[in-house]
Amino acid sequence: MRFFDEPIEFDKQPGIGSPVWRGHADNGEALQAFAVAVHRTDGRLAALWGSDERLRSGGFRLHCVFGIDAGHAWLSLDLPADRPTYPDLAGIFPAANRMQRATRDLVGIAHEGGDQRPWLRHGAWPEDWFPLRHDAGEGTGFTNAPSDYDFVQVGGEGAHEIPVGPIHAGIIEPGHFRFSVIGERLLRLEQRLGYQHKGVEKLFVGKNIADGARLAGRISGDSTCACAWAYAMAAEAACGVSPPPRALMLRALMLERERVANHLGDLGALGNDAALAFGFSQFMRLKEDWLRLNGKLFGHRFMMDRIVPGGVALDLEAPGLSSIVEQCDGIGREVKELKKIYDEHAGLQDRFATTGAIDAALARELSLSGLAARATGLILDGRAHRTGYTPPPPWAMLGVRPATDERGDVAARAAVRFAETFESLRLLREIAVGLPDGELRAELPPLAGAQGLGAVEGWRGEVVVGLQLDGEGRLARVHPHDPSWQAWPALEHAVMKDIVPDFPLINKSFNLSYSGHDS
Repeated sequence: MRFFDEPIEFDKQPGIGSPVWRGHADNGEALQAFAVAVHRTDGRLAALWGSDERLRSGGFRLHCVFGIDAGHAWLSLDLPADRPTYPDLAGIFPAANRMQRATRDLVGIAHEGGDQRPWLRHGAWPEDWFPLRHDAGEGTGFTNAPSDYDFVQVGGEGAHEIPVGPIHAGIIEPGHFRFSVIGERLLRLEQRLGYQHKGVEKLFVGKNIADGARLAGRISGDSTCACAWAYAMAAEAACGVSPPPRALMLRALMLERERVANHLGDLGALGNDAALAFGFSQFMRLKEDWLRLNGKLFGHRFMMDRIVPGGVALDLEAPGLSSIVEQCDGIGREVKELKKIYDEHAGLQDRFATTGAIDAALARELSLSGLAARATGLILDGRAHRTGYTPPPPWAMLGVRPATDERGDVAARAAVRFAETFESLRLLREIAVGLPDGELRAELPPLAGAQGLGAVEGWRGEVVVGLQLDGEGRLARVHPHDPSWQAWPALEHAVMKDIVPDFPLINKSFNLSYSGHDS
């Protein structure tokens, strides 16, 4: 299949999942031209990473995944071993900036021009050592030599900087925020992340598919189901295997329970950041009840290791399904009452309304996905039907109704969380009542050299995993991509023209992942 008028042919990826087409660009100019065509049709950059192909093809490879109307276009570009460079894509898709810099830090393939500052490398390894090259070795014994980071300076009378982090007063993960302000008015925010880098992509190398699944589920604790499903989908596509219908429905049930748990926690935290401690205590009570039932039914509060390649590792009997329906009814009633309190609380709405606003045009320009994009009016939900796109099983038959709000501010992101909570409760009831009979898992025979892509609509946004097997059927390259890659830059725009005390509230309204981003 050919997309747009570009001379690049794509083949459909096998298996059950979000529709994916794979193609190769002949050169950097062809890659840029395709990126421009995607941008012109309001598409987005979903992920970007690199791989060392010197043992197979003699060079390196750049991988770009674009979100298009029909699903995803996975485009690869081969690069020579002696000069692995490619054209800068950040001028087309600003989201490419940090992805390109991370790719250079990890693989040693670089974009030409543009922002060349390091992103994940904080002096923990030398500038000329690249951990994801096959001959990099273990990389032990390096001296930690942090260097200054070239933050953008804002000058002018009365302007000054407020550095926050990377170590914070609370127990949140590390990240540095450099605010440029006049008085309390925010002029600019620049982030420095990467402090949570754990070398996950290197840890995948050489593992079998099953062991890789356990690692995938631990990339970001609040998105274990989304990451595990995206990884499983990529492995299933690589091996040409489709999970049984019952397994897909159970995956959907777990993913929606993960979505509700996070929305309950975030709605409570938003109330707390706006001085409504009552909202915090009530929502956290509901979240705790929700997680306890997870623990009882799945043996784990966050359902780790329950979504596995080929299907699921656990079944639910009739009593467990009944308890889910009963809990959904009870939680739904209480959330409805709490929504009324939030909507009618003048002080809360005064803090929420018009604070941290971004519009649909900016969200589209930044390739934003998930609830933050839907809070600007964009209907981007991998579970839902849209013009030219049919969601994969089991979502196609569930009829997901995406929640949107056009205001783009904290109030909109809270409203989308409420609406998505109610929709997830509906979906959970429908799944629990209509769960089909059948097997729980299909076996995956590893195919040497095969590759696959998985994309799942997690609670925060689209989680993407690219996977490649080596000649022995083990993992040669796995790239997990958290939606926070696109959302962190959006936060920089959202705080502009607000005041310093608004930042914690705006930050919480996005609730982005450090661990998933830094991985």
